[in-house]
Amino acid sequence: MVTPEQGSAAKSHAPVGKKAADATKEYLLLICEDEANWAKMTPAEAGKIMAEYNAFSAEIKTSGHFVAGAQLGPAAAGKAVRVKNGARSVTDGPYAETREQLGGYYRVWARDLDEAIALAARIPAARTGCVEVRPLMDTSAYV
Repeated sequence: MVTPEQGSAAKSHAPVGKKAADATKEYLLLICEDEANWAKMTPAEAGKIMAEYNAFSAEIKTSGHFVAGAQLGPAAAGKAVRVKNGARSVTDGPYAETREQLGGYYRVWARDLDEAIALAARIPAARTGCVEVRPLMDTSAYV
């Protein structure tokens, strides 16, 4: 996850600097963790993990893999929106009732799925939750 000073998807959809020379595809690395674990941490523990995120962010920017990234607000602050038969319903909280919630993401360039998985394995959440790796689809034919 990145701080606002490091960049966010809202600021830019273009890679910072140049993309890695052999990167040909974009992937989304979805960071899922149990929010309760963060609430139990001391400020020093949380600061250490955030320093790891900041170091990872800096490394993938330097290597040309970084496209965008952001930390999300708490799942409880989210809303789930559904439209059925023309009627909109909005419910509070996370979409799914699971221990791990989506807490942030990185959008990265990688040459293939294996490289994207290797990047995901370096994210601190891979040790305490999970990082889902998803390829972004090329939708240029539809616009």
